[in-house]
Amino acid sequence: MKNTGIVYKSEDKKPQAVPEFAELLPNLSDEQYDALKADILQNGCYSPVIVDENMRIIDGHNRQRICEENDIPYTMSVFAFDDDLEAKQWMLDTQKGRRNLDKWELGKIALKLKPEIEARAKANMSAGGQISQQGSTRLSNLDLARVDTRQELADSVGLGRSTMNKVMQIDENAPDTIKQALDKKELSVNRGYELIKQLENVPEAEREQAAAEMLEYEKAKKMLANRNAEIDRRSKIANLFSKAFEKSILLEATEENVRIWTDCCRMRDNEIFDCAKEAEEISVAFAQIARIIREKILPEGYRKPDFWSEYENEALLDQMG
Repeated sequence: MKNTGIVYKSEDKKPQAVPEFAELLPNLSDEQYDALKADILQNGCYSPVIVDENMRIIDGHNRQRICEENDIPYTMSVFAFDDDLEAKQWMLDTQKGRRNLDKWELGKIALKLKPEIEARAKANMSAGGQISQQGSTRLSNLDLARVDTRQELADSVGLGRSTMNKVMQIDENAPDTIKQALDKKELSVNRGYELIKQLENVPEAEREQAAAEMLEYEKAKKMLANRNAEIDRRSKIANLFSKAFEKSILLEATEENVRIWTDCCRMRDNEIFDCAKEAEEISVAFAQIARIIREKILPEGYRKPDFWSEYENEALLDQMG
């Protein structure tokens, strides 16, 4: 692959969107597409669309579509590739850094590349065999080093061989229900693989129903786990607030007590200054708590200004003795 340095403007040439490139990667979500469109409408298309020497779009299908639909000019940079497989590999490597593709999505992309990877592997093995017959000692190992297609597929998308194997097993053996759950990110590859192993002894006619029941059970487990996690989260917050009030209520903020604290802790001037800043930040947090309680949580009767004025006056009198 190389950048030829050739650049075209959209008013000069029109690129071609080819399904095998356009459909290699998953579609952008509606949110991602809308964000890209908003950026282009506001700032123009500042990233060039990448095309090959036949003017086929390799990278930038969404940008090109948005520009064409909204009469926005764009540029195209021409890259040269040895073959379509190299172009697809480059396209994937470029997009992986921009998108959050999970293991199932990466595995499905690898399966789309499988025919070309297998064809290249056979060609390499054939070339190795011919070289070996010609008596080349240095390259004769090519005939012995059989190409591991599964590893090639895994490497093409950055997966481990074991994960790629699971993706292939799911693709070949899983009922559509499980594949759809993976597409919706409701299952991980590992869990999907475990489910199809559990289905191995289920009669073919019953697998779809059994898979659907398994997925309902998985959803119930996930809901329970999420509910427990939410309970834990709420408990931690409640405990934190309780402890903060329990500790702070014990403080008697007189000058004598503050001096005792700073002296006994042997604080340096900069440490005392930092403590003063932290105390101010804490006071802001407690003031915010008071405001939320007054305005949002207490019943309506407690929110009347007269009530709080009377309460604050009584508190001030108590402090004055």
